[in-house]
Amino acid sequence: MKVNLRIWRQKGPDAPGAFQDFSGVEVVPEMSFLEMLDEVNRDLEAKGQEPVVFDSDCREGICGSCGAVVDGTAHGPGRQQTLCQLHMRSFQDGDTITVEPWRAAAFPVVRDLMVDRSAFDRIIQAGGYVTARTGSAPDANAVPIGKPEADAAFDAATCIGCGACVAACPNASAMLFVSAKSGHLGLLPQGQPQRYSRAEAMVQTMDGEGFGGCSNHGECEAACPKGIGVSYIARLNRDLLRAASGAASK
Repeated sequence: MKVNLRIWRQKGPDAPGAFQDFSGVEVVPEMSFLEMLDEVNRDLEAKGQEPVVFDSDCREGICGSCGAVVDGTAHGPGRQQTLCQLHMRSFQDGDTITVEPWRAAAFPVVRDLMVDRSAFDRIIQAGGYVTARTGSAPDANAVPIGKPEADAAFDAATCIGCGACVAACPNASAMLFVSAKSGHLGLLPQGQPQRYSRAEAMVQTMDGEGFGGCSNHGECEAACPKGIGVSYIARLNRDLLRAASGAASK
């Protein structure tokens, strides 16, 4: 089958960008989307042209490196999948596919489809950790944790920090990412001493990085490749209220 591509090309964060058209690109349905981009780049390099820059690493939907908006949807059509898990069988022969980077002021374009997501790292540095001395790994049953809490913490911890929630949100908010990273620690006993200060510090850093505010559109949940729900945002908001009221210090 053959598809037509419109891929965003941009040399840097301050350079103007534009779509470049690639007509009649031959693909097979079993190809992943990134393998298709690899083929495009091989052809460009054979012609002595600049390849398309994009992020990738594990290509197994684990690392969170890959990401692009495909036909207006973060990570492309389909639910709970990353860009590397998107396959060309999701498209039809002759389709025109538009590919562009995450669009957010806090994610400046590095080049083409690659964006700078280091703002996420700074949010994690602000509080996404536990400072309590834990020593060596304890036995699994040493600290009793209820199954509902353990399951909720595990679900939050599946966040891979890909940034799809930001790209999908009309406000470019990072609340789903922050709530997942804050929530999986706040749900466990080891994370309780800093639960409220952690939430406050991470949200303040998020605001300082230029992400927008959450207005409950729910697009983040729909775009999340791990299916993390907006209930974690509600939990984070409750922690923020407690932090602001001073209840956390009592």
